[in-house]
Amino acid sequence: MRHGTRARAVLGIDAAWTARQPSGIALAVESRGGWRCAAVAPSYDDFLRLADGVPVDWAARACLGAVPPVQALLAAARRIAPASRIEVAAVDMPLAAGRITGRRVCDDALSRVYGGRGLGVHTPSVERPGALSDGMHRAFAERGFRLATTAPRRGTRHLLEVYPHTAVMALTGSGYRVPYKLARARRYWPDVTPRQRRERLLAEWRRILDTLRRIIAGIDLPLPADPPERVLVCAWVGIEFLGGRAVAFGDATAAIWSPAERRGVPGAMRA
Repeated sequence: MRHGTRARAVLGIDAAWTARQPSGIALAVESRGGWRCAAVAPSYDDFLRLADGVPVDWAARACLGAVPPVQALLAAARRIAPASRIEVAAVDMPLAAGRITGRRVCDDALSRVYGGRGLGVHTPSVERPGALSDGMHRAFAERGFRLATTAPRRGTRHLLEVYPHTAVMALTGSGYRVPYKLARARRYWPDVTPRQRRERLLAEWRRILDTLRRIIAGIDLPLPADPPERVLVCAWVGIEFLGGRAVAFGDATAAIWSPAERRGVPGAMRA
């Protein structure tokens, strides 16, 4: 459970593909009783303020985007949970050993398995996420995190690329894509009223959060207009990776990690 005398910790990042949009971040720490949520914030700035004792104002206006300040985030995590050591950073963003110029083996591998279940993978490009992805990978590597591909190395700290959509399916036991994104509500339910869409979204958000709370203690998160539950899902994938319960889609240059489903996922490699 521990690295020396320090508890293991996972940093989850729901990273925006541009610096103009906010990126959620969560810190989960292992204890004798299991995992607990030490912090969750809707943006990098909010997370840094949490480390200074300023609580998140979930009713505030929309958060600002930023270039990932990896060194500052890791320092903030140490202040929030000083007795822990981050073993995994689980990021919802395309990452690779080299420069990303287009669609990757891992994108196609995951799409082949989940395409019939309502999921695909957006094609990354030189522009999106481009420099944000390169900078995040480099910054974590400089601080001892190794990108986990299909052959993760034991005894090292890892940087994971994760995909919350497949993780939510595993979390909830759903056989098809879970409709939980606010921006897609009209596409999910085109024939109902806005109020009915809102009620259905709230029901999905509650289901996801209630399930997460059974795994990670201490999640104190209200349901605002669009809750950052995806970042908690990212952290959960990191927890599953540490427990050997995650599978990788991809090759030696890039891999997307997802929690193993009970019935098993074809075409993937287990951590």
